[in-house]
Amino acid sequence: DKTVSLRKDLSEMHEWITQAEEEYLERDFEYKTPDELQKAVEELKRAKEEAMQKEVKVKLITDSVNNFIAKAPPAAHEALKKELDVLITSYQRLCSRLNGKCKTLEEVWACWCELLSYLDAENKWLNEIELKLKATENIQGGAEEISESLDSLERLMRHPEDNRNQIRELAQTLTDGGILDELINEKLEKFNTRWEELQQEAVRRQKSLEQSIQSAQETDKTLRLIQESLAVIDKQLTAYIANRVDAAQVPQEAQ
Repeated sequence: DKTVSLRKDLSEMHEWITQAEEEYLERDFEYKTPDELQKAVEELKRAKEEAMQKEVKVKLITDSVNNFIAKAPPAAHEALKKELDVLITSYQRLCSRLNGKCKTLEEVWACWCELLSYLDAENKWLNEIELKLKATENIQGGAEEISESLDSLERLMRHPEDNRNQIRELAQTLTDGGILDELINEKLEKFNTRWEELQQEAVRRQKSLEQSIQSAQETDKTLRLIQESLAVIDKQLTAYIANRVDAAQVPQEAQ
């Protein structure tokens, strides 16, 4: 009987739709690790593709039902047509929901990758600060050399806040959805602690270098005055020697 065969096809397709909904749309998903999130994205992509491939099957069933209705007595029309309409509606809803969820998870995955990228960029900058702080730890030299080191540190510290703001916003977006929240909170706590510590150390080093510059400038000034004084004395003593002045005659200068 053709009606029985058509109803069987409709029933099998309904069962597949129900199973797909339960498997991919009705379950509560928790993503605690990047692997779990990536696996979910791949599964949904496959489910979306499988649903799209079923379009051929739905079209065949639709054509079969419509052909049968065109030839069958009116009494058999209504129930079969209603079942077909329900199937088409259910199928289209499934595809729409799978597409929506797949797109959402792909955006979540992209958000996670973007967060990692910003964290990596900021940690590289923190590494540079760390190296710069070590390089200026026991710096030797005059005021000019110390001043160059201070300028170099200050240039490095003039780092825009954009990346840090992005990290905050991306992390908030993910954790608000309960996605990778423990991992993200752990990464952020580690990053923020390191950021604060290096910022504070950099401020201390800047003050220390400023004091070193001031001390070096005072030392340079003192040395200049001594050199000027010695030059005057040398000139005076040279004149005494040229004039054969005896040391006993100028006891203060001789001393």
